[in-house]
Amino acid sequence: MGRIRKIKKILKSRPTIEGAGVHLKRAFGYAHIPQLDPFLLLDDFHSNNPEDYIKGFPWHPHRGIETITYLLSGEVEHGDSMGNKGVIHPGDVQWMTAGSGIIHQEMPKGDKKGALWGFQLWANLPASQKMMPPRYRDVKKETIPEITLDSGTRIKIISGTVHGTQGPVRDIVIDPEYLDVIVSSNSAFTHPVKTGHTVMAYIIEGEGYFDKGKDSYAYDVEGTNYFDFKRDCFMNAESLILFDEGDEVHITTTNNSVRFLLISGKPLREPIAWYGPIVMNTQEELKIAFEEYQNGTFIKHK
Repeated sequence: MGRIRKIKKILKSRPTIEGAGVHLKRAFGYAHIPQLDPFLLLDDFHSNNPEDYIKGFPWHPHRGIETITYLLSGEVEHGDSMGNKGVIHPGDVQWMTAGSGIIHQEMPKGDKKGALWGFQLWANLPASQKMMPPRYRDVKKETIPEITLDSGTRIKIISGTVHGTQGPVRDIVIDPEYLDVIVSSNSAFTHPVKTGHTVMAYIIEGEGYFDKGKDSYAYDVEGTNYFDFKRDCFMNAESLILFDEGDEVHITTTNNSVRFLLISGKPLREPIAWYGPIVMNTQEELKIAFEEYQNGTFIKHK
């Protein structure tokens, strides 16, 4: 039996505005580096009001990172400086490696009821590959395997391997696992994770226990203050759980099911110089990137 990971920290997603005026919830970002290394940011964009998202993310550059977009409802139209165009539909994933540099735009549209729901995760690239040629992996819903365990737990495998079934996103530098998991009510889910990897869960819907010991005072909770005496390890939507060391995670439910993203990756343990959509290792590299963007030499690979 493996060593079950305890909860290290809980983060509650917070409202923020990005792009040209998109209202979203940020689970973690700049203020939390390098706690979630190799991951930099996770945004949850979820609204039934087109005014919250319709202005989208007009043309902007990226360098040094990967952006992973996973859509539950609505659509996101995208285009870039290399002439790529496409639409991300519900259930699809776009794994974009910005590498040496890309200029693109992402314009969301709601479904027939005006609903949009999805997630964008940023993963860092190591110094040795920050200037690699950009690439897209447009992963269609039909290519993402879904398995059902004996307990009734359902798992969509975007990246990684579960019970011999491998997800379509492979050969990524940080050796990531990206799962969409639904644990049914009154059941348990134990899952092996790689020792030394950063492991986190972001709750989409429902509620459950993410600490087998159910010790609500064993970890740090960000967003609470000295006078907040209520502590509970029964986690619900818009909570991000960062796990401590170990080689398994264990989640249990009571009367309700819980749906969450389970994400892990190999830490890079490198310096981070980050400004806006560009993440490098030194301030000098950042300066060069923005100078190149201004003078038209930003795009290195076409």
